[in-house]
Amino acid sequence: SHTRFPLGISFPAGSGAVAFAAATGVMPLDMPESVLVRFNGEMQPGITLRDLVHAIPYVAIQEGELTVPKKNKKNVFAGRILEIEGLNKLKCEQAFELSDASAERSAAGCTIKLDKDPIIEYLNSNVTMLKWMISEGYGDERTIKRRIAAMEAWLENPQLMEADKDAQYFKVFDIDLEKITEPILCCPNDPDDAKTLTEIGTTKIDEVFIGSCMTNIGHFRAAGELLRGFVGGTLPTRLWVAPPTKMDEAQLTKEGFYSIYGKVGARTEMPGCSLCMGNQARVEAGASVVSTSTRNFPNRLGQGANVYLASAELAAVSAIMGRLPTKDEYMEANSALVEKRDSTYIYLNFDQYEQYSSKAGTVEIDEDVKTTAKKNYSDFIR
Repeated sequence: SHTRFPLGISFPAGSGAVAFAAATGVMPLDMPESVLVRFNGEMQPGITLRDLVHAIPYVAIQEGELTVPKKNKKNVFAGRILEIEGLNKLKCEQAFELSDASAERSAAGCTIKLDKDPIIEYLNSNVTMLKWMISEGYGDERTIKRRIAAMEAWLENPQLMEADKDAQYFKVFDIDLEKITEPILCCPNDPDDAKTLTEIGTTKIDEVFIGSCMTNIGHFRAAGELLRGFVGGTLPTRLWVAPPTKMDEAQLTKEGFYSIYGKVGARTEMPGCSLCMGNQARVEAGASVVSTSTRNFPNRLGQGANVYLASAELAAVSAIMGRLPTKDEYMEANSALVEKRDSTYIYLNFDQYEQYSSKAGTVEIDEDVKTTAKKNYSDFIR
């Protein structure tokens, strides 16, 4: 479900349609209508991208285009493409956080308008990572090489798809970033039930989960920096930490963050989905939980659990306090991240790490594979 942003456009499909596409090379598709979400202005202090994720259903509720009750439910996003504009300078890792959540909106797909620079940066990193994977014996070498060649063909002549100037949308939401001045959470147990921190209040929290494909390495650094200041011994909550990849785990360990997690008594899980899957580890029955996971459907993280979806930053503060903080408490805690922002929210550019780039440099892409990739790309943009 959470593959809505493959640096292009993707659509979910059943196994029959996927098999048909694999056999024929084409897939029939009725093009859905689009809903445009357009962000304007500047993000305010203490506000995270996860808050913007939740701002989308929050605003839709205010405008009467989304309802929370299941009976006679209204959802403007269901079955439509979610197009997001106004955040052009996001890194791709940040854009994934917004696009992943299109599954929770029941959207058929998602696009985010980005500048070329973050995409070039991401693909250069990806090329190095894929070549490193080949050197380590991962997967089918020829398949990976075709993927690398396709990326390198684009990098030689980077062009992006854009909406037509006269594009028509089923609905347009304009969201003023300067009016989002506190965290927005999704309440138990529905990812559509978006409310501000003040509207919810200081609810007691038993367990906290920081992980899932909605997170990246920057979130774990931010949580670590907030936990670094905790001096009370063991946390009043049960904290789960599960980075999405082994590479994140290795880098966070190298930077000393796993030591911080250990000192506060956090339970560090194997990198991957962990609690978010709902079929691996589980929280205690009936627990109140703050989670960075994708969704909070009833009984998913634990039997009878009440799960609030929130940012990693708010999750860390809740883990420390044993409850949801007030707006002022959260902002005061989050201010500790301001001076460290540039070293906290940086991402794994594999082409800049010698342990990956040195091995990647030993891998060559066959000329016939390069030629085919260039021809395919040239035909596509013609």
